[in-house]
Amino acid sequence: MAVILMRLYHHPRASNSRRVTATAFHLGVELELIVVDLAKGEHRSPAYLQLNPNGKVPLLDDAGFLLWESHAIIQYLADKTPGQMLYPLDPRARADINRWLFWSAYHFTPAVGLISRERISKQMVGGIGGPDPTEIQRGEAQLTSAARMLDAHLSTRRWLALDALTLADLAIAAPLMHTA
Repeated sequence: MAVILMRLYHHPRASNSRRVTATAFHLGVELELIVVDLAKGEHRSPAYLQLNPNGKVPLLDDAGFLLWESHAIIQYLADKTPGQMLYPLDPRARADINRWLFWSAYHFTPAVGLISRERISKQMVGGIGGPDPTEIQRGEAQLTSAARMLDAHLSTRRWLALDALTLADLAIAAPLMHTA
């Protein structure tokens, strides 16, 4: 009997996709990677929108169970991996990790997203104009505020939650690729 791998529809330059692939790597989960060509608009095709009505990447297909939103996907992958420690079962440990996952989704990633949309996404997709300096400045201001809080938290510790690498660290590290 053949092993059916979970499929991950992704784009390698999308930080949300990288969040999932990094998590899968650390968990030892094999995924069939299917590139969604954002420049060609494949994420807006009727076929893709049937799978993911949000029209974004990543999208996980686990034998017909379709899951989008990168933070939900990484939690799901961890929950499916026996003995993993990136997302321990202890309720307080999970609450601490979840705090940072929600912070990442609400504060950190949107700030980085403003910058990456202007510096990278517009180039990649094309036809929507060049970088808007005002939007970059707005993203940098939001990122500076979030980064100060993150730096203060990490000033006395190596990891965001607990005393080891967790989903929180992977979630927040992924969008950093677009900040340089």
